[in-house]
Amino acid sequence: MSVPTQSSEAPHRAGFACFVGRPNAGKSTLTNALVGQKVAITSNRPQTTRHTVRGIVHRPEAQLILVDTPGLHKPRTLLGERLNDVVRTTWAEVDVIGFCLPANEKLGPGDRFIAKELAGIKKTPKVAIVTKTDLVDSKTLAEQLIAIDRLGKELGFEWAEIVPVSVVGDKQIQLVADLLIPLLPEGPALYPEGDLTDEPEVVMVAELIREAALEGVRDELPHSIAVVVEEMLPRENRPADKPLLDIHANVYIERPSQKGIIIGPKGKRLKEVGTKSRKHIEALLGTPVFLDLHVKVAKDWQRDPRQLRKLGF
Repeated sequence: MSVPTQSSEAPHRAGFACFVGRPNAGKSTLTNALVGQKVAITSNRPQTTRHTVRGIVHRPEAQLILVDTPGLHKPRTLLGERLNDVVRTTWAEVDVIGFCLPANEKLGPGDRFIAKELAGIKKTPKVAIVTKTDLVDSKTLAEQLIAIDRLGKELGFEWAEIVPVSVVGDKQIQLVADLLIPLLPEGPALYPEGDLTDEPEVVMVAELIREAALEGVRDELPHSIAVVVEEMLPRENRPADKPLLDIHANVYIERPSQKGIIIGPKGKRLKEVGTKSRKHIEALLGTPVFLDLHVKVAKDWQRDPRQLRKLGF
């Protein structure tokens, strides 16, 4: 069977898509699977994505730019409110919205809250993406698909598509791209071929450190950690074939009592955080890294506008 070649008539498409959904609905994991490289921070704890990390899917006929927003939720702190504002602004600016709903959880008030917000954004096409399908049987999946279809009708809008996916074993991941691309506007590529994300390296480095720092302490400090990279400089007087990048970063927590949790007995935890994040950073930047980490207390930073600004929110 011959594969149909891209005809010269078909216009090139390029545009922005964002995945929305309750915290922990599988948005970041889906972004990573589509881009094929780790660009968004993934964790099984809500509220870890704080920056708009864009993943870029390059295809001969299209370029799909994925904007990863924080999960929308009922805000309890100033940080929460700011995150929700980020979400709404993003929705208004993208070409297509993918609403992620886990197959293994019945539709709840959180999903309705988001769907209602989506109903208010009239022009943008909305695709319902049913994630984590590997965790349910076909009957449960069918019920979820029907419930999602009904939810759109109740709120007075039609889903452009409803697609079930599982990142485990790459089930239908490419299909998501196939469905999103036709909904993008015609136009030339917006980013150079090799780019996978336009997030500044410093931000991505901070996210990798933060992810490693969250690793063993999620239950105790899920949202209390922020990371600021103070400087990233090539070490002077190194031979050209043996470069070394010096990275100095501060891990901020909210209370002095949390310091011991992050540092661990005899500094063991912090050492592990350094080792783990350094490996990811070296893979990301393609160069050996010397990572210098310090833990600092920024009292109740999530509720303090001045500190939020200082920490980049």
